Amino acid sequence: MTQTTIGVGLVGYAFMGRVHSQAWRNVAAFFDLPVTPVMAALSGRSRSAATDAAARMGWAAVETDWKELVNRDDVQIVDICTPGDSHAEIAIAALQAGKHVICEKPLANTVAEAEAMVAAAAASQGRSMVAFNYRRVPAIALAQRMVAAGELGQIRHVRAQYLQDWIVDPDFPLVWRLQKDKAGSGALGDIGAHIIDTAQFVTGQTIVGVSALTETFVKERPLASASSGLGGSRTSEKGTVTVDDAALFIGRMSEGALASFEATRFATGRKNALRLEINGSLGSLAFDFEAMNELWVSSGDSGFRRVLVTEPDHPYVGAWWPPGHGLGYEHTFTHEIKDFLEAVGTGSDPSPSFADGLRVQRVLAAVEESAASGSYKEIA
Repeated sequence: MTQTTIGVGLVGYAFMGRVHSQAWRNVAAFFDLPVTPVMAALSGRSRSAATDAAARMGWAAVETDWKELVNRDDVQIVDICTPGDSHAEIAIAALQAGKHVICEKPLANTVAEAEAMVAAAAASQGRSMVAFNYRRVPAIALAQRMVAAGELGQIRHVRAQYLQDWIVDPDFPLVWRLQKDKAGSGALGDIGAHIIDTAQFVTGQTIVGVSALTETFVKERPLASASSGLGGSRTSEKGTVTVDDAALFIGRMSEGALASFEATRFATGRKNALRLEINGSLGSLAFDFEAMNELWVSSGDSGFRRVLVTEPDHPYVGAWWPPGHGLGYEHTFTHEIKDFLEAVGTGSDPSPSFADGLRVQRVLAAVEESAASGSYKEIA
C-alpha cells in the first residue's frame, strides 16, 4: 500500500454488505479523496458463499474467520456489516489492532456493549464511525443545514416515522432480525434507530426522555431455512418471535421540543417510508424517503413548497448528475464512505461517532424500559 491507498476488509456480505461493497467500488470515481480505497478482503463463514460474493462484488481475497481479516497487513479499515450480536466483539478487536472501523447501525445490541465500543474507540489510534446512512440523503443534509442556520427558528415539534410492511404476512419466516439474541430488538432497533439519529442530527438536539409502547403482532413464525436472508425461505416448524414488531413513543428534546416517533414493519403498503417533519417558530420542513429527492419547506406565512434537491450546490449532489436527475438509496452509502475516507485521510474524527451511536442506544434502551414499565424514562 502507498500513502494514497488504503485497504478495506468487509465482514458480512448480505444486504448491507452488498450496498457497502457498491459504495467502496464507486466512491473514488465520483469524489476527490485524500485516500483511495482498495477492496482487499471479505470475510464470511462459508468459504464457497464468501468466494462467490467476493467475485461478484469486487473483493480481492476471502477469509472465513473475521479475526484473520482484522489481522491482515493489507487491511487498514474494517467495515462491519454483520447482525448486531457480533458488532462489539469485531469492532473492539479491530480498534485494538489499530484499524479504522465503520460499523452498521444500531451500534450494538445493548448499552453495555456500546459503552465498551466507545471506550475502545477512545483508546485506539484508529478512527471509527457508526453507519447511519440517512444522514447522507441530500435532502436530509440540506434540512440539517437549514435548521443550523436558524431558518426554522425555535424548534417546537418533531415528528418521525419509519414505516415498512415486509413482515405483514404471518407466514414470513423467523429470520435473524426477528430474534432478540441476534438483533437486539425488532422494528425499534432496526429502523427506529434511524429516525432517532435522523431527528437528533437534523435538529441538533438530543432526546432526553421517552414514554413508549411496543407490540409483537405475530408471536410465532415458521423457522427460516439455513440460507434464509431478509426475505428467505421457511420450514414447517415454528419458533417464537422475541422482538417487537412495532414501537411508538413520545419524547422531549434537549431544547424543549416535543417529539413523536413510530417504527413499524406492519404498515401495509409502506415499503420504506422514513418520514420527518419539523415545525419551528419561523417555518417547517417535511421529508419522506419514498420521495427522497424532495424536501418540503414552509416559511411560516404560507403552505409548503417542494424543493427538488438535485442542484449542484445541494449537499453531495454536485458530484453526480445534472439537475433533476435524481439519486437513489445506494448513493447514501457512497456519501457515507466518502465522508469516512475524508476523515481517515485527514486525521479527523468521523461523524456520527461511536459516542453518537451510544446516544441512540441509550434511547433504544429507554424505550424498551418505558414500554415494559408503563412509565416515562429520562435519558442521562
